[in-house]
Amino acid sequence: MKKTLIFTFFLLLCFSVKAAKIDTLEVFSVVMNKNIKTCVITPNGYKKSNKKFPVVYLLHGYSGNYATWVNSFKDLANQVDQYNYIVIGVDGNYSSWYFDSPIDATFRYETYIVDELVPFIDKKYKTKANREGRAISGLSMGGHGALYLSFKHQDVFGAAGSMSGGVDIRPFPENWDIKKRLGSITDFPENWEKNTVTNMLDKLENNNLKLIIDCGVDDFFIDVNRTLHQKMVALKINHDYIERPGKHNIEYWENSLKFQLLFFNNFFNKT
Repeated sequence: MKKTLIFTFFLLLCFSVKAAKIDTLEVFSVVMNKNIKTCVITPNGYKKSNKKFPVVYLLHGYSGNYATWVNSFKDLANQVDQYNYIVIGVDGNYSSWYFDSPIDATFRYETYIVDELVPFIDKKYKTKANREGRAISGLSMGGHGALYLSFKHQDVFGAAGSMSGGVDIRPFPENWDIKKRLGSITDFPENWEKNTVTNMLDKLENNNLKLIIDCGVDDFFIDVNRTLHQKMVALKINHDYIERPGKHNIEYWENSLKFQLLFFNNFFNKT
């Protein structure tokens, strides 16, 4: 009886271990002449499978890095196994805002992600290498980045999300090093107008992009998210929009990520 209990416990322990595999890679960026770390999470069974896997790219917030998602989101590996797609933890420096800086040539994260990282992942991993097999999301700075990149590159991404995203940067001219990337809003107002997500809705006229946007009601970004939502409704741009009790913190984002990953899973299954 004792041996049976020990064996049963051993089996339960084996099946409780996270099966998803986490790799940390360095991707060389030609446009920025440096290696950039990237986290890749593949689901259980990936290695033995002959199928092609969809990919979700995740963008961290200000002061984060490529490892934010595996270090702070305790359920992510299990979710990768559940949905059976690949997740990429992208590194956007601590404050790149994920665009090509018009004033600093050393920050070209839009070009890096779209023209270098995505092709690298498609070459190294068994991916569905088309827009129907790619989604992108992020939190805070990364929420702005995910919408920014997907709006501009709908040939690359078929679905996108934003969690507590800074979807309009103009009300925050002194925050989070944005002026280091765009110049001051006083001296370079055109840079701010051109690179804020809320001014890019004309790119969504064909409703070709599947979108999910959410923000906590006690978040300092709630007003800009509400304004973006209202503009999208007025322009008849299809999107899911969610407000829930919550602040700008990991507790809110852990819950938010569950909704977003389910949204992307539904997108992949339909396409």
